[in-house]
Order: sequence, then C-alpha cells, then structure tokens
Amino acid sequence: MTTMRAVDIEGGKGPVSALHIANIPRPKPTGAQALVKVKAFGLNRMDLIQRIGEYTLPPQAPATLGVEFSGIIEELGDAPERDFKIGDKVFGLAYGGAYAEYIAVSTHMLVHKPDELSWEQCAGIPETWITATQAIYLISHFAPGKSILWHAGASSVSIAGIQLTVADGASAVYATARSDEKCDFAIKELGATAAFNTRTSDWVDEVMKATGGKGVDVIIDFIGADYFQQNLNAIAKDGAIVILGWLSGDQIKDGLDLSAFIRQRCTVSGSSLRSRDEEYQGKLRNQLVEHALPRFLDGRFNVIIDKVLPWESIQEAHQLLEDNKTKGKIVCTIGS
Repeated sequence: MTTMRAVDIEGGKGPVSALHIANIPRPKPTGAQALVKVKAFGLNRMDLIQRIGEYTLPPQAPATLGVEFSGIIEELGDAPERDFKIGDKVFGLAYGGAYAEYIAVSTHMLVHKPDELSWEQCAGIPETWITATQAIYLISHFAPGKSILWHAGASSVSIAGIQLTVADGASAVYATARSDEKCDFAIKELGATAAFNTRTSDWVDEVMKATGGKGVDVIIDFIGADYFQQNLNAIAKDGAIVILGWLSGDQIKDGLDLSAFIRQRCTVSGSSLRSRDEEYQGKLRNQLVEHALPRFLDGRFNVIIDKVLPWESIQEAHQLLEDNKTKGKIVCTIGS
C-alpha cells in the first residue's frame, strides 16, 4: 500500500470548513524511525494556528497536522531503538503527521503504552505533559518550596503542570481562568491552592493578597501581550516568567513599565517544544517516562479528556478547541 488517508486542508490553509480527509502518500520509516498505525491523536492549539497558515513548521515536519498520537508499530527503519519491535503498542510525540492512518516517527520519541491506559488517554499525554515538564524543570528552574501560577488553568498544558507542581512540593499552586467553573475545576479536580477568574477579578491583586505581597515565584503564561505587564506586577523577587504562547496577541501595548526587571530581578523566557532537536526532545521523553508515567499508573496523575470524537468529525473537534470552552484534551480516534 503506497497511500493512506489523512486529514488535509483544502487550499493548504483555511478555516475549520477546509478540513477534510484525503488520500496522501504513506510514509516510509528510515533510520531510527518506526511506522505506527495510528489509533488516536490529540489536538493542540498549535494545530489551529498551523491550519490557518500562521505556524512556522520545523524543517523536518510534514504538512499534515498533529504532533501526538497512540498506535501500533507496523514497520521499523534500519536503526531503531532496541526496545521497540513490530507489534508494540506505543504512544509518542512527532514533529507532525499524526492526523493520519500512519505516521513515521523516531523511536527516540516513542513510549511503550501501558495496559492500564487507553489509546485515547495515551494520545493526550505527549505534547502537553512534555511541554509542562520542559517549562517547569528546564526553563523556569522550579524547585520544591517555590510558588507557581499557571495561566489558562483549564488548558491541557496547565492541567498537566498543576498536577506536576502540586505533586513536586510547590509551596502554593495558583491558576487563572475565564470562568468560575474552570477555576473550581483547577482547585477541586487538580489540587490548585487557589484560582482566579480573570473576567470578574483583578488576578494580580488576588495573587498579591494570597502571597502576602511577595508575589509568585514562577509564572507560566500562554496569553502573551495582554498579560505581560500584569505578569511583571505579580512576580516575586528573583522570579521567572515563562511565555509559551500569545493567545491575546504578540504586540505589547505602549506604556510598559520595565522597572520590574531591575526591582524584582526577574527573568522572562520564551520557549517552544516543536522546534527543539530530537536529542532534546528525547531527554524530555525519558523524564516523562521516569517521573510522570508511574503516577499515571497508580492514579496520582490523571489525563483529563474533555471530548473523544471519530476523526471523521475533525471539523467539530477543531471548532470545539477554537471556541475555548473545553477543560482538557480533545482526542480523535481512527477506526474501531
């Protein structure tokens, strides 16, 4: 078989209505790659940006959407990791191509699927949990005893990050969200210390009250421009702000007060995962396997899935994510 079905975008970019399933060439695994028959794939906000043509792809990424998946190895290249063989059930992270019946992906980015977790759960782990791991431990240098704030507290990365930092000894874990329902979710379901509704309260004031005027040690931000000054106002001395997205835009408004950089001795870092090389991503995969996977198996960590849809409903799936009303992952399944 030289072709396969995959989600395509009519005209190469466009609105939700441009998504459809088409026949494209089936990839061939080479070197350390495996060819995986996809059972399920997770959706991420970057998929929406890529769909409309505003995401700069890394050079090794195929045009097909999707970076996380679960499935069964059907074929191997000539130099795979020794731990993987044909027939293995796996899940993993890719540079792209997961919205398809088959994906060619490095075995360095695969994880053996535990029997205790479903195909859908495994498809919702790689991108979000590895992104959270990177932000916490490699970028912000979070350590036990520090306080942390997760913006967009009901988003998939923050769901992972709140659970990780609660488990790893944060002195306090805060979150922001745009509804009371999502704030309650962050506290009651994920274990956050407190969560602040950004529509009905001044979250900076709330953070300062909660921390006794000290501010928070680490802020993980996906909002971008609208929160840049507020992040500076809420950060503690020697704190770290990590920017992972710009949902409110990438242009900072006039009147930015830069004094916090000196007054608070804070750092602001930006990061992405998809642009990282395979060696870097492989180390994060190993950290996921060693640090988080055992906690999924014993129930301390949960993969929160908002909706599972057949991949034929890909337009509905993208619309759900675009409407920003979900709590957790949207996952699509392929076949039975």
